[in-house]
Amino acid sequence: MKQLFYFILLIAGFSSIHSCKDMLDEDGDPLLDLNDTGGLHGPRALYREITDKDTLAEYQYSGLLVTRVITDSASITNIAYSGNKVSQITFNGFLDLDGNGKLDKDSVSYSQLFTYGPNDKLQIISENRSVFRRPAPVPPATTPGPQTLLRKTKIHYEIKYNASTAKLDSIIMKNGPDAPGTPFDYISYSKTGYTYLGDNVSRVVRNYGPMAGGVMGRPTSRFAYDFVNYDTQISPFTLLPTVYKISRLLSTESNDRESHILSPNNPKKMSVTDLLPPIPSPISWTTNYNYDPQTYMTKGFGVNYIYKPF
Repeated sequence: MKQLFYFILLIAGFSSIHSCKDMLDEDGDPLLDLNDTGGLHGPRALYREITDKDTLAEYQYSGLLVTRVITDSASITNIAYSGNKVSQITFNGFLDLDGNGKLDKDSVSYSQLFTYGPNDKLQIISENRSVFRRPAPVPPATTPGPQTLLRKTKIHYEIKYNASTAKLDSIIMKNGPDAPGTPFDYISYSKTGYTYLGDNVSRVVRNYGPMAGGVMGRPTSRFAYDFVNYDTQISPFTLLPTVYKISRLLSTESNDRESHILSPNNPKKMSVTDLLPPIPSPISWTTNYNYDPQTYMTKGFGVNYIYKPF
C-alpha cells in the first residue's frame, strides 16, 4: 500500500513538456503569451493552469473577485462572498478521493460555510458532503442507472494560528456520517501542522485516526510533505483568495502535496514521506521555473500558468 501511495504521488508530481501558444480569455482580452514576451503590466489575475493535454483549472471573475473555478469538463467550484470575504464555497463534480491518480466515477457535491474571528481570520469551516454513484446495470439492461446517493458526511474544520507570527499553524478536522434516524457522531479526525521558512510553507504533517465519543484515538496514518529550495519570484497562487486555497487543499486527503500554494514563492523541490514504521525514503521531485519580466512564475512542475489583465 505504501508503494502504491508513493507511486501515485510521484506520477502526480511529473508531467510532460507543454505546448506554447498565444491565448485570449473568454472576453477576448490577451493573456500572457507562453512564448518569450514582455509579459503583462499592471494588475493581473490568474486565468488558467494548463498542460499540453488538459486545462487543469480555469478561473472566472466578477470584477476583481474570482467566483468560479472549472477543474474539468464536469467539475465546478462556485465561490460566494460577503463583502470581500469568502462566505461559501460549493463544489459539484468529480475528485480523486481514493488517491489512485484518476478522477473517481462517483460524483461529489459539497458545501462549505466559513466563520471568521478577530481580524477577519478564518476560524471554522463547516462542510456537508454527499457522494453519488451509478448502480451497475441489472440484466437485461446494459447501461448504469441514474446516480443515487451513496453516503453523506458532516465535516468540521478548526483553523488555528501561531500567536507570535499570525501564520496558519494547524487545521483540525472531525468527520462523521450523516445518516437519517441515526444520532450524529464524529468517527474520524485529522490534524495538520504547518512549518515555515520565512513566509513560505516548508513542511506539512498530517495525522489521521479514528474518533469515538469525542475522543481522538491513536493515528493510523501520518504523512509529511516537504517544500524546499524556494525561489524569490512570485507564485501564481498569490492572486487567489487564501480561503479558496485552504478549501482546495481540504477537498481530498492527497491534496496536502499542493500546500506550497499557501506560499508567496515557488519551491523547486517537493517530497512526501510516510512517517509510520517502516519509514521508507522520501519520494521527491524537482523542477526549474520559467518567469515573466514582472517575476511571476509562468511554468513549473509541468504546468503552465496563464494570466489575464484586470
